[in-house]
Amino acid sequence: MAQPERWFKRILPQGLLGRSLLIIVTPLIVVQLVSTYIFYASHWDTVARRLSAGLAGDIGAVIESVRAFPAPEDRLRVFGIAANKMDLDMRFQTGGILPNTPPEPPRGLMEQALHDALNDRVQRPFMVDARSFEREVAVRVQLSDGLLEVFVPRKRLFSSTTYIFVLWMVGTSMLLLGIATVFMRNQVRSVRKLAVAADAFGKGRDIPHFKPEGATEVRQAAQAFNLMQDRIKRQMQQRTEMLAGVSHDLRTPLTRMKLQLAMLGEVDGRAELEEDVAEMEQMVEGYLAFVRGEGGEATTPTDLAALVDEVVSRYRREGRELDLHVEDSLVMPLKPQAMARVISNLIGNAHRYGGHVWVRVGKRAEAAEIIVDDDGPGIPVESREQVFKPFFRLERSRNLATGGVGLGLTIARDIVRGHGGDVLLEDSPLGGLRARVRLPL
Repeated sequence: MAQPERWFKRILPQGLLGRSLLIIVTPLIVVQLVSTYIFYASHWDTVARRLSAGLAGDIGAVIESVRAFPAPEDRLRVFGIAANKMDLDMRFQTGGILPNTPPEPPRGLMEQALHDALNDRVQRPFMVDARSFEREVAVRVQLSDGLLEVFVPRKRLFSSTTYIFVLWMVGTSMLLLGIATVFMRNQVRSVRKLAVAADAFGKGRDIPHFKPEGATEVRQAAQAFNLMQDRIKRQMQQRTEMLAGVSHDLRTPLTRMKLQLAMLGEVDGRAELEEDVAEMEQMVEGYLAFVRGEGGEATTPTDLAALVDEVVSRYRREGRELDLHVEDSLVMPLKPQAMARVISNLIGNAHRYGGHVWVRVGKRAEAAEIIVDDDGPGIPVESREQVFKPFFRLERSRNLATGGVGLGLTIARDIVRGHGGDVLLEDSPLGGLRARVRLPL
């Protein structure tokens, strides 16, 4: 049961426009099929039989008239009346006989109805030829003294309402389908715009002046999106302003403590106090950097490969060993300072625990990837998600030189997810840890 269901889902349209049109088209097709069946089964059958019965009655009336008035001049007079009043072209072959061949079975509703009517009203041997002539049907009737040939225009046996019905039915359906397609495309366009705006906002891009349009429900969703966007921006601004004040309040006592330590002179415990103050200052900077996140930096088109090369060059100037491989030049909307911070954090972590670092930039399956490999000890699989938590450190000591404050990977993932991507940790083929940054194009 599951297999047919999956097959059925695969053949169904995936987009909203296709599914909406399917909802409209399916009833139209069903109505047309039912109407066509009823038309052919009742109306056309009835009309065809009545037309055939009328023609067979006319032929039977002519035959009876000829029998009543057998003189040649009377027969010609009857044939003339049939031609003028019944639209029948009649010819008589004296001594003629029907071909001694088995009659062909009737084809189609018209021939069948004519055969039935001739059997009922003429009651003489006959043969119907509906294929030799394009505009006429030949009916040959065997009489006692010869062969009567009747040439009947097809219009006497065929109703044009068939074509009119089909044309009107198909034409109106196509017209309604065209109108529905235009209308649904306009409705779906507003939904698509809202989806694109939400996707762009999820990638950290500004969506100014997004105008609600479309149906009432779509407008409500667009207005809710605008309100959500404004609330998020307002919260980020309030957080930044709050942190600016916190930063000033925390740095002032730390500066005063550093000044007092400098004025103490050489006393016991001074070195330990200076280390504590330095540690507190570094921790405060780390905490503020974590909460501040990406800040208010604007998104601009940035060459990702050039940005990575710039960060790598800075590390190389410090004497670090790095191998850089760039596959493509990728220009995409980024917050360059925030993304440079991500790359710097990942390379810094790789250098802290490994001896050599390899960096690669390229395009993979509609996404840009930055891969940072090292040859260090790596991170256990069970701890790879925990290291993204704020203040989590695998190195349990308080030595900031070896373990940091536990915010580097947290900040990196926060920034990358703000761009719509993610940071993943994997086993490196070089023996250490691989950090993979994926950014949607």
